[in-house]
Amino acid sequence: MTDVLILTPAPDEPSFADSWSPLFENLAAPLRARGLEVSPASWVDADPSRARIILPLLSWGYHLRSDEWFARLDALEAAGARLANPAAVLRWNTTKTYLAELAGQGAPVVPTRVSDRLTLDDLERARDLFGVEVLVAKPQISGGSQDTVKLGRGDGLDGCPAGPALIQPFLSAVGEEGELSLFYFDGVFSHAVTKVALPGDFRVQPQFGGQVSGVAPEPEALHAAEMVLNAAGTPLTYARVDLIRGLDGTPQLMELEAIEPHLFLDHAHDGGAAFAQAVVRAL
Repeated sequence: MTDVLILTPAPDEPSFADSWSPLFENLAAPLRARGLEVSPASWVDADPSRARIILPLLSWGYHLRSDEWFARLDALEAAGARLANPAAVLRWNTTKTYLAELAGQGAPVVPTRVSDRLTLDDLERARDLFGVEVLVAKPQISGGSQDTVKLGRGDGLDGCPAGPALIQPFLSAVGEEGELSLFYFDGVFSHAVTKVALPGDFRVQPQFGGQVSGVAPEPEALHAAEMVLNAAGTPLTYARVDLIRGLDGTPQLMELEAIEPHLFLDHAHDGGAAFAQAVVRAL
């Protein structure tokens, strides 16, 4: 029996299977410093009886196999596995329609339209509603900007997701001040980074060349993040709140990540001690 089982990609996902090890060590170090034994296991076949607590922090690629992912969450829940963030939260957080739910609870969220299958009428209605010419469309279940497209008025449905999707206004802040990620452990702020897209791009992830820097967030950003966490209504052992400056100039939620956020512990002033303490409390 290990203390902490960190879930890793499926071994048959070639894009992810060989790249998780350095990040595993980065996550394991502060946990081991607290005397915990930490082991990896693929999310597709991890044995929940092997661990006191499970963290799906490296379960990359789950969005490509969503039916299998949901079934796995059901199985872990049925087995009584202790997950750092509960299975019900992971299930809810998988589908990005949670953004509309959080907005309905009063959280500041980037304006979002939900579509079961995109049409040109959907895009035109969104342009009229948002008052913009350029939109972003993304699958309701996605990760790492997979199948996310930027659409001008003349682009039609070119490259759009074929299934259930979200539509949002394109926000120029992605290439200016960028996206702000705030990290919380047991609801307490730990650290923050900015991620800025390359010129001409809108994807802020490092794999697309996005530039990451540590930052001290402004009070308005901290307030917005706390509104998001309060609207979520469930205590989270770990969470990343991704904010961007919206059309009205205020910080708005792009994504609340409670499944497998990159925690950027190298930018945490305590080296990840608050993360480790939150995991200890969840045991």
